[in-house]
Amino acid sequence: MSRIDDFEAFIAVIELGSLTAAARRLNRSLQSISRSLATLEDSVGVELVHRTTRRSTPSEAGAALFHRIKPAIEEINEARLQAANQRSEPSGILRVGAPVLFGPDFLVPVIADYMRTYPRVEVDLQLSDGFVDLGAEGLDLAIRIGNLPDSSLQAKRLGALRRVVFGAPSYFAHRGRPAHPFELNAHSCIVRTVDERPGEWMFQIEGKPRAVKVAGAFRSNLMTPIYAAAIHGLGLGYSPLWQIRHLVDEGRLELVLTEFEPAPVPIHTLWPEGRSSSAKLRTFLDMLASRLQLKNL
Repeated sequence: MSRIDDFEAFIAVIELGSLTAAARRLNRSLQSISRSLATLEDSVGVELVHRTTRRSTPSEAGAALFHRIKPAIEEINEARLQAANQRSEPSGILRVGAPVLFGPDFLVPVIADYMRTYPRVEVDLQLSDGFVDLGAEGLDLAIRIGNLPDSSLQAKRLGALRRVVFGAPSYFAHRGRPAHPFELNAHSCIVRTVDERPGEWMFQIEGKPRAVKVAGAFRSNLMTPIYAAAIHGLGLGYSPLWQIRHLVDEGRLELVLTEFEPAPVPIHTLWPEGRSSSAKLRTFLDMLASRLQLKNL
């Protein structure tokens, strides 16, 4: 049976991509890290890390082992801290996932407060709009916007986010304002081409959710150019309100059809089952719930 130190060395090499960096993190000699890695490979009988002079990368077997043992080693280390009455002091690396636009404006301020409160914790923030696999990506928790599929992950609802139709004052001065979603067929609408159903906007009509088909001369795969196009009067856009709240507050965009808004989209934080006992994760979840402001969004 390999020692815990060997597993920790292996995890550090995979995360940092270098035996030298792993030795620095663990405050061990390079020879000690190399010896731990060799001992672990001898015990499992396969090469776990491809080594070059510049970088160390996991083999297929190494990547699989990393994702299986990392949570277990972290739990063992947390248990050690608890036994030594040190569990109340969060430490280590907290890996967080979040949507691309949501992370910088909403999550980073919370992270900044958290790191000032717990200086022994490092935070690795990974931004992606996809529903990433927390285990495969090595994340401790993730923020997800949208309805959640069934999974073994633990979840806590943080709030719900509005979806709105918007346009520039110049567009409304030229084309008028739609009074009902069905009037959108007479307007130029900016479509995001990568949506699951491009050109379909959801509304609440007569108490029921209903998709309305829209079209226009300008379209894009990203929301940033859609917002720019709307500001320049090229058409009406449709998106979560939180992404354009500052533009509405500045008067550069105005909302329409608010009485037909669809049901707000839920936003949750997710983490692997059994991991909330981790001091760094538990304290971050508490701070996230108390500091993240999602009112009127």
